[in-house]
Amino acid sequence: MSASEAEGYVPRRQPRHEMRELRGIEHRFTRWDATGTSAEASRSAAGNATPHAPPIVLLHGWMDTGDTFQFLVDALDDRQAFVAPDWRGFGGSSWEAHGYWFPNYLADLEAMLDFLAPQAPATIVGHSMGANVASLYAGLRPERIARLVNIEGFGLPRTAPERAPERYREWLDQLKAPPGFAAYANLAQLAGFLAKRNPRLTPARAAFIASAWTGEDRDGQRAIRSDPRHKLVNPVLYRREEAEACWGRIAAPMLMLLAEHSEFLGRLGPDGEVERLRAVFRTARVERVAGVGHMMHHERPEEVARLIEAFLSS
Repeated sequence: MSASEAEGYVPRRQPRHEMRELRGIEHRFTRWDATGTSAEASRSAAGNATPHAPPIVLLHGWMDTGDTFQFLVDALDDRQAFVAPDWRGFGGSSWEAHGYWFPNYLADLEAMLDFLAPQAPATIVGHSMGANVASLYAGLRPERIARLVNIEGFGLPRTAPERAPERYREWLDQLKAPPGFAAYANLAQLAGFLAKRNPRLTPARAAFIASAWTGEDRDGQRAIRSDPRHKLVNPVLYRREEAEACWGRIAAPMLMLLAEHSEFLGRLGPDGEVERLRAVFRTARVERVAGVGHMMHHERPEEVARLIEAFLSS
């Protein structure tokens, strides 16, 4: 992406991309290599990392892509390498022919770690859906996770079993009339929409995100690259009790970052209170970040980076 497309946002650290097939899906990975001398690299933000240590893994949220961690990576220590996969059906990764089921993300993460960090526990920074996947996985495979930064990944509201018939009906109806994503005349139109929806986003970052999220379609418009079937309602009700049972087995130190203006935390009711989150995420240090919303790593990446580096070096 050119500087003009991003309205002046120029990445400080240049990314590179690679494709790798995992579990029958072509996944795209965005990498930012470590820089600096070997003496400096031995004192990276990850603590006792060496120049050959596994990269920190960055896991994006719903409809996002790995590219947009660029703002956060630009604010983090150059001596640390990072890698951000695109989940199946998002960004540059291929689409799933048979729909999307949450357990597949757990299996995909395990396959990713098998090749990204085969010899040592991984350090993960996850946002939203990515943080939820990472938190569940950290309870299922505690030996595979060294440290975890959870950005607004606190699960979904509790559901009641009597809602099941309604949910299955809704899913069946959507299969007959699948939802879609809107197309945009150009990048500026989408960037303007993103900036209007989130006034804490700078115009330059909004333009960068608009470019990362879209590609040009046959009509010359900008089309969202994510599979619209991600918008299908999940026919299986979310069971928070099961998620909490997994979270209870997390052994790795965790930093949980909550947004002052979170668009989702309030939906949890009492489950979203800090003391309740500390009780279910027993290894977590819970921090509220002032002046930000759910997309805090897009809005104030420098502040998020400061909190992450303090946690990883402690």
